[in-house]
Amino acid sequence: MVEKAIIRTVYLDRLIEWREKQLIKVITGVRRCGKSTLLSLYTDHLRAAGVGEDQILSINLEEVKYEKLLTYHALYDYLEERLCKNKYTYIFIDEVQQCAEFERAVDSLFVRKNVDIYITGSNAWMLSGELATLLSGRYVEINMMPLSFAEYAAFTGVTAGSEKAAFNDYLRYGSFPYAAMLNKNDVMIRNYIDGIYNTILIKDVATREHITDIALLENIVKFLASNIGSPVSAKKISDTLNSSGRKISVNTVETYLRALVNSFIFYKANRYDIKGKQHLKTLGKYYIVDTGIRNLLLASSSADLGHVLENIIYLELIRRGNKVSIGKLDEKEVDFAALSAAGTAYYQVAATVLDENTLRRELESLQKIRDNHPKYLLTLDEYLSDANYDGILQMNIVDWLLDAVR
Repeated sequence: MVEKAIIRTVYLDRLIEWREKQLIKVITGVRRCGKSTLLSLYTDHLRAAGVGEDQILSINLEEVKYEKLLTYHALYDYLEERLCKNKYTYIFIDEVQQCAEFERAVDSLFVRKNVDIYITGSNAWMLSGELATLLSGRYVEINMMPLSFAEYAAFTGVTAGSEKAAFNDYLRYGSFPYAAMLNKNDVMIRNYIDGIYNTILIKDVATREHITDIALLENIVKFLASNIGSPVSAKKISDTLNSSGRKISVNTVETYLRALVNSFIFYKANRYDIKGKQHLKTLGKYYIVDTGIRNLLLASSSADLGHVLENIIYLELIRRGNKVSIGKLDEKEVDFAALSAAGTAYYQVAATVLDENTLRRELESLQKIRDNHPKYLLTLDEYLSDANYDGILQMNIVDWLLDAVR
């Protein structure tokens, strides 16, 4: 399908780092974010390092030719009889969740000598329940996402001075790797993203949760997509849909929301009380995995540019290894409190703060935080970019996204 692979160096390096470590490598992420391509690139790396073809066992459980392996006994037997003797065997199982009770086969293979296992899945639930219990402490998760803007810019050949135009394309077409290869062809990209969206909705959400009312599920998806960056509760969604004539309980909405998050089409950010240093259970925010999907679902509007930018920053903070929450401080709110191995940092996001009142409002939330952690105000403004307001650094969003080190 792909004419040219986008080499996701960050993820590839992690697989190389974990090679032959006694842990199962679990690669998760939304469909078409590049998991299968990553495994292909990694097996190429192994071959270049001298690994023989007989040592590499690769199967994709969504391919018809492997449909006989969808029980854990069949999967185990197929792989076990192909293990190499006296040298490492590298096992790659793509979309492993298609196999019923796959964790039993994976666990039995894992305990074999000289076996290195890599599995991928498009649902977060695969890391809960039986797998978490059976393989506790014996796997490492690598959560993969669609392209960062830095990756998008590198692949599309963005040159100095064209970064802002490229960022507009990134917002418009989204971040799925293959979409970046379609040369900004609106019709092709739209059809491609529509196919991804429908596959996620049917295979990863409706089928998994036994949902038959697809229209109602889509109503919830569109509600979340139109309210990214705004506080959302299951009750609010239930009340909205009930008022429009669609009867749905709060419990059912909660089930749908969990399924959408588990399929990686949405990410949920909980609120965090900065002063009390505790997470709050109410009024979290949802962010969509790709702006291209959002543009497919909704009529694009410049009026919500601030929330779209907030969505982009949230995803980038996750990519950079942060645990991200919505910061609450008394009656004020900070867009993001990001915790990483390097410590905590706070971020406020706005399209522009050239208006003095807007600048004052955006700074006020950060100024109320009385600790010494880094604080950033991210905007699209080029004027006063890199300004410093008593320790709060203002940065241009595009520059920040291209600065992969920060």
